Amino acid sequence: MTKSELIAALAADHPHLTSADVERIVSAMFDEMTATLARGDRVELRGFGAFSVKRRQARAGRNPRTGEAVDVTEKTVPFFRAGRELREMINAGMATTDVAETVTPKRKGTKR
Repeated sequence: MTKSELIAALAADHPHLTSADVERIVSAMFDEMTATLARGDRVELRGFGAFSVKRRQARAGRNPRTGEAVDVTEKTVPFFRAGRELREMINAGMATTDVAETVTPKRKGTKR
């Protein structure tokens, strides 16, 4: 789901709000979450999950095209950990689908 799809769905669910109002609300929420993560703090949405920032140490990497060794600097990256209710809901949804539908058949002559 994209941000515009989220705004459209919320506007449809709440007809007393205009699309512009819903867009401002969603943007304000995302802006606040971004600012909180930029400060290094954690954002927790009960029943959904928690966003945090993790530090990755500097390491030696490889350029995939040339195979040349490259130094990768230390960086911070966003991290999401799903909440228990979200995991249970996803697993319940997966249990109701047929396994044959979720597995893509291997095509002849392709590596997987």
